[in-house]
Amino acid sequence: MKLRVLAVLALASSLSGCFLWSSSKGPQPSPLPVFQPTGSLKALWHGGVGSTEASMLRPALAGGSVYAAGRSGNLARFDAAGRELWRVKSGPRLSGGVGSDSALVVVASSDGELWAHDADKGTLRWKVPVEGEVLATPLVAGDLVVVRVGDNLLAAYGAADGKRRWIYQRAQSPLALRNHAGLLQVGELLIAGFPGGKLVAVSLNGGVQRWEATITQPKGSNELERMSDVVGTPVLRGDMVCVAAFQGRVACVDKDSGVVRWTRDFSAAVGVDADAKTLYVTEASDAVYSLDASSGSTNWKQDKLLYRKLGQPVIVGNSLVVADAEGYVHVLSRQDGHFIARLRVDSSGVSAPLAALPNNAVAVQANDGSLYALAIPQ
Repeated sequence: MKLRVLAVLALASSLSGCFLWSSSKGPQPSPLPVFQPTGSLKALWHGGVGSTEASMLRPALAGGSVYAAGRSGNLARFDAAGRELWRVKSGPRLSGGVGSDSALVVVASSDGELWAHDADKGTLRWKVPVEGEVLATPLVAGDLVVVRVGDNLLAAYGAADGKRRWIYQRAQSPLALRNHAGLLQVGELLIAGFPGGKLVAVSLNGGVQRWEATITQPKGSNELERMSDVVGTPVLRGDMVCVAAFQGRVACVDKDSGVVRWTRDFSAAVGVDADAKTLYVTEASDAVYSLDASSGSTNWKQDKLLYRKLGQPVIVGNSLVVADAEGYVHVLSRQDGHFIARLRVDSSGVSAPLAALPNNAVAVQANDGSLYALAIPQ
């Protein structure tokens, strides 16, 4: 138990994009790079839902609307023009982000509660207790709502009534990141990463394990060195599922069997994004990489944002977008990684993952709860 507490304290900053603390004794954030902008970031609209307290409360896009939540329980729906359609009070101490399928909007709390609201009007459909703290975004998958509880348990609930349908549980790791690793639905499979470098697929119908892939093997002489949790939400590209692991590797596996297609040594603290040909991932030191999706070889590396605590990179059209702990949004070229534009959206900083929107735009939720929709230059 003491080891797990120490892990949370020592590694709390890792999921914001950097394992090392930025202090007088550690690496300092790189200065903002000087470049000639070839485009400009434009704010399309601005809203707010209350402070996120630097949590990972990622907004959700569903049915043309953006749903966002604040740490204190505010939950709101915005249309494509930024008009607030409704606002309700959901559960307190919300964590992990907003899940939605355009019919249901689901949020969870660090106190172990799951709340489901009607997506159209915001009215509460049901709320149920869960087995512990929920850090990752809940997944609405057909007639189920699935949540990740702690670092070793998945639980599925009926979307209509909130009744628990099944639980999938793994042995608890002696030491694990305070991880926000999300869930991916691939047909009738649910794919999730776990401590120890494991990626697992379970059936949505019953929670039975279908395959397990080893992304990386823990190594080192002590528990801290052996931490190798899969981080972020797995991404599906073609017939492969791709993920990254802390102090481990980045890898792509076959979506049906879990057979590893390729791996390469890599330490990441946030998740990846990918298209059919390219995988984008941020190293723990905050260097941004473009990798060949078929082999893992490096296309380019952008190392001018080191130790700025970058979030997960997000593909927006022909551009790649990352946000940092000081509230800057950086736009890079997907072709070679050069800087296109930069904008400081909020001085409170950005911790939550960005959400891609239609028409080459992105939703950014700042730590103070401010919500921005930005047009991304191409």
